[in-house]
Amino acid sequence: MTARDYAGQPVVVAGAGISGTAAARVLRDLGAVVTVLDSNGEALERAAAEGFRTGTALPRDTSLVVTSPGFRPTVPLLVEAASRDLEVIGDVELAWRLRGPSSAPWLALTGTNGKTTTVKMLESMLRAAGHTAVAAGNVGLPVLDAVLAPDPYDVIAVELSSFQLHWSSTVVPHTGAILNLADDHTDWHGSFHEYAAAKARIFAADRCLANADDPVVMNLLERAQGQRITFTLQAPRPGQLGVVEHLLVDRAFPNVPGEGTEVAALDDVSLAGDHNVANALAAAGMARAFGVPAEAVRDGLRAFVPEPHRNALVRVVADVAWVDDSKATNPHAASASLASYRPIVWVAGGLLKGADVDELVRVAAPRLRAAVLLGTDRAALLDALSRHAPDVPVVEVSRLDTGAMQEAVDAARSLARPGDTVLLAPAAASMDCFRDYKQRGDLFAQAVEALS
Repeated sequence: MTARDYAGQPVVVAGAGISGTAAARVLRDLGAVVTVLDSNGEALERAAAEGFRTGTALPRDTSLVVTSPGFRPTVPLLVEAASRDLEVIGDVELAWRLRGPSSAPWLALTGTNGKTTTVKMLESMLRAAGHTAVAAGNVGLPVLDAVLAPDPYDVIAVELSSFQLHWSSTVVPHTGAILNLADDHTDWHGSFHEYAAAKARIFAADRCLANADDPVVMNLLERAQGQRITFTLQAPRPGQLGVVEHLLVDRAFPNVPGEGTEVAALDDVSLAGDHNVANALAAAGMARAFGVPAEAVRDGLRAFVPEPHRNALVRVVADVAWVDDSKATNPHAASASLASYRPIVWVAGGLLKGADVDELVRVAAPRLRAAVLLGTDRAALLDALSRHAPDVPVVEVSRLDTGAMQEAVDAARSLARPGDTVLLAPAAASMDCFRDYKQRGDLFAQAVEALS
């Protein structure tokens, strides 16, 4: 459908959150008759205050449903839509369909971890090359707002979640990348296979970039139809970006055919850990696929400012480094964070959502000085530590409110020795004790800043 095809159409927007509200406003501006549905009464009140029709049931005359990405296909509203043969799309798919003939190309990426860091690195590289670029999608700015901005962008770096990809059927980016894949969100998708299949939709792109060090991602790449490019933490082969001694080297888009082009140095990557080197290589690969010069990749990395709560050094107190990686909300992310430091006093726990932490603890055990466990599912971590690190001291924080973080910091302080890193890498979601991972990280940082 083109923009004019929405005029007069009765469209339902399912969900009145950030992306849903953005979609509702755009559709209204296109002349659609918009009804906003949500089970949250306050959200519906806000939508009604903006002049939208609201409700909780699917109107009889609905011609299209635009769903918020978090709505599962099993939600009764969407099950009913499917039974009535109504098309259900997400805001990302809507944005793709509304692009004009001269619209900005999309450089789109997904993965279990590192998406926001990578898309912001890519945005910085594109801007260093002189492009009018923006990071949009799951990073915060709705893709609809980026596509329909009054001052058009010439390229958009798009972060896509598995939820957003599930509800996207015709999106074909200029370049699509998968950073990594680990067991996550299976409660939403139903299985890891379905989760991976949703991620694989990004490989509908003309150029497909994959992590050569991740076997699951490489298996998905085998089915991609576009140009295949990979990145690795090893020395790169032709068609790859990788690491040679202390340099990031491009052999996929070299300046001289058959040779490698230096695009940056390891010191230009401001965040600790091999996983962030991999993120930088992925961003560089997408930028180079779009024609960004090597020097702009380097300058973009140097100008990049990390988002909060991602391997952020809060401060050093009495030769103990305190690091906030509250965004490590699953075992895969926590494992990458733990591999970046030693010895570690590990602050972990929260809502595991059924995730297995046994392998995470087994691999991390040699790096641990001590552990402080909090949250609803801390028993699983305690059990794994008792088996894989029986000599590591463990303190449990039993309270399940925001005050748990102050107790955790106090305990970590008593356990840490000079030269240690106290690392908040929870491996779990935060909503049992905190509003979100941001509040969890903020409270950690506040408690650390108060240390004398």
